[in-house]
Amino acid sequence: MNDLLELMVDQDASDLHIQVKQSPTLRINGTMTAVEGPKLTAQDAEDLMKAITSSSSQEQLKTSGGADFGFAYMDRARFRVSVFRAKGVYGMVLRQIPNEMFTLTKIGLPDKIKELITRPRGLILVAGPTGSGKSTTLAAMVNWINENRDGHIITIEDPIEYYHEHKNCLVTQREVGNDVASFASAIRGALRQDPDVILVGEMRDLETIEAAVGAAETGHLVFATLHTTGAARTVDRIVDAFPSDMKDQMRTQLASSIIAVISQVLCKKNGGGRVASFEIMVTTTSIAQLIRENKTYRIASDIQTGAVHGMISLDAHLLSLYNRDMISADEALSKSQTPLTMREKLLENGAKFST
Repeated sequence: MNDLLELMVDQDASDLHIQVKQSPTLRINGTMTAVEGPKLTAQDAEDLMKAITSSSSQEQLKTSGGADFGFAYMDRARFRVSVFRAKGVYGMVLRQIPNEMFTLTKIGLPDKIKELITRPRGLILVAGPTGSGKSTTLAAMVNWINENRDGHIITIEDPIEYYHEHKNCLVTQREVGNDVASFASAIRGALRQDPDVILVGEMRDLETIEAAVGAAETGHLVFATLHTTGAARTVDRIVDAFPSDMKDQMRTQLASSIIAVISQVLCKKNGGGRVASFEIMVTTTSIAQLIRENKTYRIASDIQTGAVHGMISLDAHLLSLYNRDMISADEALSKSQTPLTMREKLLENGAKFST
């Protein structure tokens, strides 16, 4: 297992997949690359799993069929791990968490974001599919606050990924399943711990959403993630978690509490590596009204005309990355929310496609 972890770090792989009847497989720059060597047997997979999985997580694996945890490999890297059973045998996926804390500039976020994350209260949502870099973006925001403001930051994660030291702020990091039973109970507990900033690793159920929005309304800056794409879908996903008799109330609460929605995808970068592309929605009076009146389908139009407020659509950002020769035309098209329109714009910019 140590050899595989060393290889991950040396090759700067984002993920390592352990599956029976397949040699260990790395994801490097978004591409799956099998490690040379024999295919793993069921015993190999079990031995590799036991090498890094605590007895409590192994017990959880036996009883519920899966377990998630984080661990440090010496001082070289941290990993987020998901172990599971599939077809009666063990499998495992390790995600490498960079030791380096990225700056907002290095991630590619505009300076406007710094203004948004200095607000005293409200909700900032970071959305995107699994593996799109949401945790890295949140860590960069928390680190910027930690270096540039004073106060108390509480993070609630499952598992803890980036470790934050006390800088200008005190930082309390709580792990669901280890330090606290659930996200919702951790948020309720946080409100009694004099927080200025609360980070919620994932808004995965109604109780957590309700607690997070409530915390934002009562005078705290709250960061949270959702597995959605686009600002409109993110708002709809939150509202749809509630029963019909509560939807209007939730729309009203969101309209007054959401500061911004940052939706992101990771693109393969020309020459290797990956780069994030963003859609940024900043809540204006107009957007707040659209949320309140259940007209989220019109948010995209406000984003396209909202550059003065720091907004940008995903397709506009993808086109910008292409024009700066950071991504290929094919990559821009594959990540686009409106492929037909994007193809036309790329062709206008002289793009050539491989297919």
